[in-house]
Amino acid sequence: RAYDQVIHDVALQNLHVVFVIDRGGLVGDDGPTHHGVFDLSYLRCIPNMVVCAPKDEQELRDLLYTAINWHGPIAIRYPRGPAYGVPTEGFREIPIGSWEVLEEGEDIDILAGGYPVYQALRASEMLRKEGIKVGVVNARFVKPMDEKLLEELSKKYSLFITVEDNTIVGGFGSGVLEWLSQRGVLKPVITLGVPDRFIEHGNQNLLRSLVGIDAEGIAKKVLEVVGTKTG
Repeated sequence: RAYDQVIHDVALQNLHVVFVIDRGGLVGDDGPTHHGVFDLSYLRCIPNMVVCAPKDEQELRDLLYTAINWHGPIAIRYPRGPAYGVPTEGFREIPIGSWEVLEEGEDIDILAGGYPVYQALRASEMLRKEGIKVGVVNARFVKPMDEKLLEELSKKYSLFITVEDNTIVGGFGSGVLEWLSQRGVLKPVITLGVPDRFIEHGNQNLLRSLVGIDAEGIAKKVLEVVGTKTG
């Protein structure tokens, strides 16, 4: 019934309602009943809905400010636990659907949203020590996606790796695959996220490591891909 209300009472009428979703992603010791790993999937399929995931506390402030000034339904999801500790000051409006290029790469581009963004940056740093330059994009809007930037990236990079703290079924990575497929862009995409099964309780960082969305897991996947290409 709650999902019906989101669709019928809000999105259908394109009402300005801000959904602020706490405990997005793997929540840790609360267990499988509390993991917030399905919202990106069940919200991005709703017409008129804007769905975003900030990379840190300053961007959360900015997206809240953006949401207040928006004219339709918008959802902002963020993880449980302490923030990254970045300086916070003021508020700025972020253009709806805009992504942010954080690192330029050569062959592989990592598209990450929310918690995994800084993990992708750490992975990029680890890989550079191995002589591998990967791009990193803060894909803070799951819907709408930054189609102009994605088109530019699809011309530059030969492979994408998407990273999300959400099920890989119908999530952000699925959205990227859909966009590329609908435009006939034949680029391989590796989707990293929560697998299609229920995850048990455990320390957040341990669970993130187990599903491969921490820095080490991302770097490992890139090295596997590079090894496959050169092997």
